[in-house]
Amino acid sequence: MDKKKIIGVSLLFEGLIGTHLDELTDIAIEKTYSRGETIFFEGDEGNGFYMVGEGKVKIFKLSSSGKEHILHIFGQGEPFGEVPVFHGWPFPATAEALVKTSTLFFPRSKFTQLVETNPAIALNMLAVLSMRLRRFATQIENLSLKEVPARLASYLVYLSDEQGREDEVVLEISKGQLASLLGTIPETLSRIFAKMSEEGLIRVNGKVITLLDRQILSEK
Repeated sequence: MDKKKIIGVSLLFEGLIGTHLDELTDIAIEKTYSRGETIFFEGDEGNGFYMVGEGKVKIFKLSSSGKEHILHIFGQGEPFGEVPVFHGWPFPATAEALVKTSTLFFPRSKFTQLVETNPAIALNMLAVLSMRLRRFATQIENLSLKEVPARLASYLVYLSDEQGREDEVVLEISKGQLASLLGTIPETLSRIFAKMSEEGLIRVNGKVITLLDRQILSEK
């Protein structure tokens, strides 16, 4: 894994000059996790943050009854666990590798020292954290105000934008994980996929989903 390349193309640090990237690369520690391995648990000390180098990571919380609810799924170049870096609080959720995953770990003490001498790094982080806040607000709105079909439609449109595909998306997670992300159960999600297919809104071919009527999906 090319640490400097991963850092340089990440949204968190894009646009930084070469010397700043070198300093970030120097403090980044490569860590590898097997599929299903926990990276950190909710409540663990927030002693640094991570960035996905290769693979995928899910962030989730468990209810008192043990039910898992996925909050986010992150891929290459995306940071996670970064919120505790500045205030030093514990991690607010659990992170687990969905597949064999390599990460870059930025220790809190060394990273905050860099930020103190290079404010540009902090400005980049503020932009990313603001985007995360908007994403959380949208997720809360979807879960609280929209029915499951509308949640799925919104997510497919969002995913097509994120993947840069106008009328097609590739599901890189299982339908069970997608159901958890949308706050429902796999059986309900399967019925909604079938109904959307019957209505001519989507076409499902394995993990590839074609958006046949993006406008209607966007309006749901």
